[in-house]
Amino acid sequence: MEFLLFDQTYFDDFLEMSMDLWKDFEKNELESILREIEASKNKEVFFAKVDETLVGFVYVSIRYDHVEGANSTPTGYLEGIYVKPPYQKKGIAQGLFELAEKWTAQKGCRQIGSDTWEWNKSSIAFHKKIGFEEEDTLVHFIKNIDLDT
Repeated sequence: MEFLLFDQTYFDDFLEMSMDLWKDFEKNELESILREIEASKNKEVFFAKVDETLVGFVYVSIRYDHVEGANSTPTGYLEGIYVKPPYQKKGIAQGLFELAEKWTAQKGCRQIGSDTWEWNKSSIAFHKKIGFEEEDTLVHFIKNIDLDT
């Protein structure tokens, strides 16, 4: 297994894996987001490769805005991490995260944040396994505005 820095030649694989991770997004939305990532100096993607196959990625960023629980700026942020199902539970995600953490430290970050949905128990377990501490639980609300009144 080897780890690779993002390269344009991996874009289609990145898109395919991203569509599996972020199922709520349309393909064209994800394409746009992924193009922004490759153009930014404050975002990076690392890939895991087994034999000749890309099997996972980690997407990390540097945030200068508020990160829940952080007491320093800038703060690294684990935006997404994905390993194809046949390759899970083999230490690949942990290796990817270690690269992301090192990259954020090199960018001057002393902390790294992340988030996941409350129902995503496997993600919560993974975060705790790699050293994250739960900071808070947030409940989002929405109300439609009646424009006829």
